[in-house]
Amino acid sequence: MDFEVYCDESGLEALTRKDAHLFTGIGGIWIPSQYRTALKEGIGAIKDKYSIKGELKWQKFSPAYYDLYKEIIDFFFASDFIRFRVVLIEAAKVDHIKFNNEDAELGFYKFYYQLLHHWIFDFNEYNIFLDLKVNRNKGRLQELLKVLDNANLTSGIKQVQGLPSEQSLGIQLADVLTGLVVAKFNREITSTAKLALIHYVEENYLNKQIAATPKWEEKLNVFCINLKGGW
Repeated sequence: MDFEVYCDESGLEALTRKDAHLFTGIGGIWIPSQYRTALKEGIGAIKDKYSIKGELKWQKFSPAYYDLYKEIIDFFFASDFIRFRVVLIEAAKVDHIKFNNEDAELGFYKFYYQLLHHWIFDFNEYNIFLDLKVNRNKGRLQELLKVLDNANLTSGIKQVQGLPSEQSLGIQLADVLTGLVVAKFNREITSTAKLALIHYVEENYLNKQIAATPKWEEKLNVFCINLKGGW
């Protein structure tokens, strides 16, 4: 089966400035490729209902848009063809000197590998789309593709491509979900609308607070990576 993966990040500055946040999050949605149109039409219809022309972003979410973002959340949980996974990285434990030759960009894409690799399964093919950014090393995405391909010999990694988020509703959905989970873990949010949306997800869909999940959780998977190693 062919899959598409759309990814974004939240709290990225904490990977280089440890006092910025407790956690950085890298998240992505997975869909079978045949559902691309259903994803675009579903989210597009919600945006049209609220006359929203710009992109969906957690950082832009304000009380005036609560109903819009609530419907985006409802669409995600109602759509069996969408799965979401986020890797949370504890900023205080990141050591780019020891593990990445002082290269924070390399460390960032190592965490992307951890997000993607564990949801790549045998005998499938994957097109992976990341929020477009300027990298110091222009070959980072090809390196990530090569490493993923080598680690998953019975699957095909067809492409790892950067896309402007304003052109991809999949990346916009990943942004909202990643931002929501990271906000819960960072415990910094004072916005009543954002707190209300987090509570809405917990009360209506999870029946518990947002927290790390078992590795077999398929709908909303939250992985707190262990940077100490060991068991």
